[in-house]
Amino acid sequence: MGRARSIYAEAHAAAGLDAPLARTFPDGGRPSLRWLLIPLIEEYARHNGHADLLREAVDGSVGE
Repeated sequence: MGRARSIYAEAHAAAGLDAPLARTFPDGGRPSLRWLLIPLIEEYARHNGHADLLREAVDGSVGE
């Protein structure tokens, strides 16, 4: 996780969330750091929701 954070910090410091990534799309376009982060945040939130459902099924407590 430390390596990912340092890579993110370096890219963000260089050009912010609109920093182009090193990878290219088949059409030659380059995604931005923002383009990469948004789906990661969505997926992380989805997994947190699943964990909440499992916890509620096990112990019956409901979070806010």
